[in-house]
Amino acid sequence: MASSDKPEIVDRERKDDDIEEGQGGFIDKVKGFIHDIGEKIEEAIGFGKPTADVTGIHIPKINLERADIVVDVLIKNPNPVPIPLIDINYLIESDGRKLISGLIPDAGTIHAHGEETVKIPVSLIYDDIKSTYADIKPGSIIPYKIKVDLIVDVPVFGRLTLPLEKTGEIPIPYKPDIDVEKIKFERFSFEETVAILHVKLENKNDFDLGLNSLDYEVWLSDVSIGGAELSKSTTLDKNGISYIDIPITFRPKDFGSALWDMIRGKGTGYTMKGHIDVNTPFGAMKLPIDKEGGTTRLKKNKEDGGDDDDDDDDEVCKFSN
Repeated sequence: MASSDKPEIVDRERKDDDIEEGQGGFIDKVKGFIHDIGEKIEEAIGFGKPTADVTGIHIPKINLERADIVVDVLIKNPNPVPIPLIDINYLIESDGRKLISGLIPDAGTIHAHGEETVKIPVSLIYDDIKSTYADIKPGSIIPYKIKVDLIVDVPVFGRLTLPLEKTGEIPIPYKPDIDVEKIKFERFSFEETVAILHVKLENKNDFDLGLNSLDYEVWLSDVSIGGAELSKSTTLDKNGISYIDIPITFRPKDFGSALWDMIRGKGTGYTMKGHIDVNTPFGAMKLPIDKEGGTTRLKKNKEDGGDDDDDDDDEVCKFSN
């Protein structure tokens, strides 16, 4: 066989390596190019997922009937375009039991590359809570958990849900009990009498009440003997009893036979109504105070031959010398 007729020996392994090496270099370059382009696009366009956080919970109004709660949610939008806040779902529960839930649709738009605090108003109606859960008593403090789902629509990512949670405590307020323990007359005449009402206030709440002021009106035998507004700073301890002195000026001749009933030792009915302004750990409150059907009578001092001990069930009316 001539040398020219010999078959050509091909080093296939080497050629395959060259091919793979060539393809690998090309593919790596393509991948690198795509990655670089992607980073440039991402850097130029800047799409990203928004973030949200509960920054505060406020109770702008609270009384015996309801508590208005406002949840502040800070939402940050890193995108170059505004994003719509489609829906806000909220739920307030206590020990795993639902107190209230709701939906706020079409809640607005978060500006491009901006941030905005969205306020979520919620109202807790105490009668609804107490009628649903008998173990939740007036005067108590209950734990709560607020759950919020923010649903947004973001380019590239689509519709997203941002879940949030926050815990705290909220009171179920109870109005204080009030009683007129006794009335001490500082100056007595039928034209004008100045007296001091010794008033007992019982705070039946599981939290202190910081008394700032009170307004009141007093009726004796269905006749108003006057009222006023008094600035009084004191603390009504939780589940405790406090005593305060309230001045009042009236004309005894205006309520006729009721005074003579007291002088003869007969009881006469009284009514006291008003409000107290207090500070609490949960915010300011204005709570009603009222006493209807109370009984008061005149009782002599010991030096006048009477018994000055205040151990009767009736409230005591005393004249001072």
